[in-house]
Amino acid sequence: MKIGIVGGTGREGRGLGVRWAKAGHDVFIGSRQSDKGVAKAAEFAKEFGVTLQGGDNVAACNHAELIIVTVPYSAHQGTFESIKDQVGDKVVVDITVPLQPPKVRSVHLPKGEAAALEARGYLNDDARLVAALHHISSEHLSDPDHAFDCDVLVCGDDKDARATVISLISDLGLRGVDAGVLKNAVALESLTPVLLHINRRYKSVGSGIRITGIPESE
Repeated sequence: MKIGIVGGTGREGRGLGVRWAKAGHDVFIGSRQSDKGVAKAAEFAKEFGVTLQGGDNVAACNHAELIIVTVPYSAHQGTFESIKDQVGDKVVVDITVPLQPPKVRSVHLPKGEAAALEARGYLNDDARLVAALHHISSEHLSDPDHAFDCDVLVCGDDKDARATVISLISDLGLRGVDAGVLKNAVALESLTPVLLHINRRYKSVGSGIRITGIPESE
């Protein structure tokens, strides 16, 4: 699959891009500045022995069949508004958590209740928005040799889009779990500050979640 990672030059984009490239996907690293996207794609490709393309965020969207948005909440609205015309009816995955520094270990509900619900309002009606990957450590994600022991909750209003994202998540070495409609992103995003608190309290790195009681084949 052709995957465009918007804001993909950070640790999340690096980890996602490299893991998906290793799984055989065609990955494009996007940035606000085209030259940065090109440079980072080349850097990641050389470091991990994979093939990656790079450029600006608009080019990443034009290239992709599926788009991942990996930007901090401070850049969330501007980023979505800058790509809305390129998205069309593609699946868009928003991994943003509306953290409010310096109190990143306390739940902060934005004006729209969740970043993903706000993103829905920034995009055109035909875009298929999914919220996922909120609870995965960027440190673990950026280490392609790390074996995960946690699940990924996936929510969105389009059932087929959720299924597509769950399938891609399996290529990251993780199990995706269907968590229902996009409104449920309120709960998913709110869990991240709790996990950050757990990391500090127990001196852990990348604590995650595991859903029990469902068949492993689901």
